[in-house]
Amino acid sequence: MALIELKNITRSFQSGDETVQILKGIDISIQAGEMVAIIGASGSGKSTLMNILGCLDQASSGDYIFHGENIGQYEDDQLAKLRREHFGFIFQRYHLLSTLNAEGNVEVPAVYAGFSPAQRKSRAEALLSALGLQERIKYYPTQLSGGQQQRVSIARALMNGGEVILADEPTGALDSESGEQVLKILQELNQAGHTIILVTHDKNVANHATRVIELKDGEVIEDRANTPPPIPEPQEAPVQLPQLKKQRSTEWLLLLDRIINAFRMALISMSMQRMRTFLTMLGIIIGIASVVLVIALGQGTMNQILSNINSMGTSTLTIYPGSGFGDARSGRVRSLTPNDVNFLSQQSFIKNVTPVVNTNALARYGSLEKNVSVMGVGTQYFDTEGYTPSEGIFFDEEGEEKLSLDVVIDEATRDELFTDGTNPIGEVITLNRLPMRVIGIATSKNQRSGGYSNLTVFIPYSTAMKRLLGQSYLRNITVTVQDNIDMKLAEQTLTSLMTQLHGAKDFFIFTADSFKELVEETTFVMRFLIFSIAMISLIVGGIGVMNIMLVSVAERTKEIGMRMAVGARKSDISMQFLIEAVLVCLLGGCAGILVAYAAGYGINQLDLDLSVGFSLISIMVALGASTAIGVIFGYFPARRAAQLAPIEALERS
Repeated sequence: MALIELKNITRSFQSGDETVQILKGIDISIQAGEMVAIIGASGSGKSTLMNILGCLDQASSGDYIFHGENIGQYEDDQLAKLRREHFGFIFQRYHLLSTLNAEGNVEVPAVYAGFSPAQRKSRAEALLSALGLQERIKYYPTQLSGGQQQRVSIARALMNGGEVILADEPTGALDSESGEQVLKILQELNQAGHTIILVTHDKNVANHATRVIELKDGEVIEDRANTPPPIPEPQEAPVQLPQLKKQRSTEWLLLLDRIINAFRMALISMSMQRMRTFLTMLGIIIGIASVVLVIALGQGTMNQILSNINSMGTSTLTIYPGSGFGDARSGRVRSLTPNDVNFLSQQSFIKNVTPVVNTNALARYGSLEKNVSVMGVGTQYFDTEGYTPSEGIFFDEEGEEKLSLDVVIDEATRDELFTDGTNPIGEVITLNRLPMRVIGIATSKNQRSGGYSNLTVFIPYSTAMKRLLGQSYLRNITVTVQDNIDMKLAEQTLTSLMTQLHGAKDFFIFTADSFKELVEETTFVMRFLIFSIAMISLIVGGIGVMNIMLVSVAERTKEIGMRMAVGARKSDISMQFLIEAVLVCLLGGCAGILVAYAAGYGINQLDLDLSVGFSLISIMVALGASTAIGVIFGYFPARRAAQLAPIEALERS
């Protein structure tokens, strides 16, 4: 049975509105171990016939029988398997990868065939040594002569066994001496049992074959036997090649090896175009840095606000009149009174009760006048809000009961009213004509977020209500709950007790947790908006990656064709370009994270009123986003590369 049988093979191409028929009913049988030369003038169809024989192209009609099986309707990956396991190609222009040395180029077919790295290396070295290149194993194509490059190409064709070797004008780019050496090697391979199919227009080259098939206008016009010139005896014993044997590995190990090789090729490709790779990464770097910095600024700001909230005391509740913030009637609701303070003071789960009234007043000392905020508070207010006396004392419960005319001023008020250096303690100031004796100066350790930006003085709430304002109601009541009391339960109990006392729920309770929720909701919305803007720059960077990858596919079509010719699957090609896109984005993402950290460090060092809080989540989001951008925007170029037909890629200029 013949190794190869072609039955009525035709091949047509569409050229504009016309159909051009290149092959017209070719019938050929080739036996195993033959050395066949296919000759003919340019345009005779010999290259098209070779492409069909090597499964680089498919016939328009007819049957192609290989090893007794009709392969005419094989899928792309089935044809790739045939090329990988049975065929070896020797091209006129060599088609070596400039990014790999001689050994690396020879190993390429074995990568896709699933041989172990050790097997690939030992066989590549043995093949190159057998072809006289033992001193050139680590040389790159640009460091080799034409004849040496062609011998590397022959070694690559033999890597997976090379049952059938197809040589397209193998001496066309060589000088006569190198050409004779290549033909001698092909004759020796034929004697060793390889089936050799030569395509040439040179009859002198064809005379080295044992059979010559001549084509003209797409038809066989002659098929004759030939007696080639004798092969000179080798001066040295031929090198023994290691026997081919696939490693026994699971599918996932073979896939892992292919991924590792694709990853290595991606790194090599990127290193060969360093400036272009950096410029491609730049959009990703800016986008990722923006995303990480936005998340960090939002997190840091929220942490700062929450820290200020916690400084108020997480066990503190504040009761206000009305139905809630924004209630238009709250200014007229006067439901909180000193009776509520007395009632709450009697509850066992309550630690401190602080009534508060406030107003603005004109403070006068000597000839100086200043507008101040007057806080009418209870004696426990200073402890609840974290105030300590830097000088003097705070008023006590007796002062509350007797409506004392004692006042505690803050440091800012002291600095504004007592500019001549007089000790304020014991001095008298007037608040809207009401004389008050200064008994202490208050210093805040943990003033509320926002604080009091104006001058502030503190007097007993009873004095403020009766003597300064003439009112019987309070602005609010601050309650501190005993330790180890659940705040939700305390709030529910307080609501129930106050509702029973008032006969209606004419108040609302504000807690630190409520404020936290409000802050978190607000900062989340703001961060989301800014994050969305940052994502736009990331998407723009992704589009840049896609454009560059499309350019890369266009520049590397011959490489793609060569890989397909030696047996690469469509998935191998798409994986290589997809990994390259993801790697560009991932490295850009890592660089963006470093830029964001550097910017955050700079912000923290400048002592601005900003806080930057990086977290593992922000890093994970950044890396996930950069990987996703690589996958999304790398998919189309990778798919385009995988969809190229082998012969189309090889012949594209």
